[in-house]
Amino acid sequence: MGNLLKVLTYNELDQGPNFFLDFENAQPTAAETAVWNQVNAVLEEAQAVLAELQSYTGAGQEIREVGAAPAPAAMLRPCHEATAGAPPPQAIQNPADPRLQERAWSAVCPLVSKLKRFYEFSLRLENALRSLLEALTSPPYAPTQHLEREQALAKQFAEILHFTLSFDELKMTNPAIQNDFSYYRRTISRNRINNLQLDAESEVNNEMANRMSLFYAEATPMLKTLSNATTKFVSENKTLPIEDTTDCLSTMACVCRVMLETPEYRSRFTNTETLLFCMRVMVGVIILYDHVHPVGAFAKTSKIDMKGCIKVLKDQPSTSTEGLLNALRYTTRHLNDDTTSKQIRALLQ
Repeated sequence: MGNLLKVLTYNELDQGPNFFLDFENAQPTAAETAVWNQVNAVLEEAQAVLAELQSYTGAGQEIREVGAAPAPAAMLRPCHEATAGAPPPQAIQNPADPRLQERAWSAVCPLVSKLKRFYEFSLRLENALRSLLEALTSPPYAPTQHLEREQALAKQFAEILHFTLSFDELKMTNPAIQNDFSYYRRTISRNRINNLQLDAESEVNNEMANRMSLFYAEATPMLKTLSNATTKFVSENKTLPIEDTTDCLSTMACVCRVMLETPEYRSRFTNTETLLFCMRVMVGVIILYDHVHPVGAFAKTSKIDMKGCIKVLKDQPSTSTEGLLNALRYTTRHLNDDTTSKQIRALLQ
């Protein structure tokens, strides 16, 4: 089986197959290469996107200096002509000052372009996920067999989930994103009322702005994108049993849980970051499972050992897991259902 070693076929609770998956070294076989190359082209951009988001400081200072409502649109030049200048004294008391408008506009425009790139990357990530789901659930093989045979694709699936939770954690702690975009939309709306159009609007037109607004309004936009994409994949592939998709997700959850709770397997990793990687992936597939499966991840009939997964997270330092526990608390669909046991609810309190 190469880097993917079967360590347990079925446990006592029939929670599904468990594997050790070498997230550090799995390489594509000839049969995987076409899909792997397609997905890899997307994943190559992921670290750059995270780095840009991590360094996103926003235009809060410039917007605060403007103060109240935007000045008349005629005061604002197109983005590529706008230049930032030093703020005049007592700027906050003079919201109509054209110099302050110019300064805020020149600060916001490049940031909105960056937010657009993030949103467009989410669409590419959605397509990449679909390609992986097709490969990992297609007949004649069962999902477990796919994960045995196509280890490199399973690793890419994990990398998408790892990126998704990393992106959303950064976004949730950065209110500047929505503040900047709100200011941009208010200014564009004022332009439209005055029958004026700036160059920036041609890059982010009204339709694009509406879609971006919905995306960034989500607490966890990338996770929401993947959840919607997985649900859509299931609904559009009516000949494919839903269990093929959910079993793929539950198997990945089992893989990660076993690696995290078993010292022998943990010791095989050469990079300490791989442990956090496993935790993010485990939480990501649980959330996807909970959104796609009719009764969710928390019911007794679930193929995911939720008690075991939560316990393994709580056994880690809280600094690295609190965000992941919050993701289970607030972004799953079925946690508060009547079918969820009191024990599981108590574990997540």
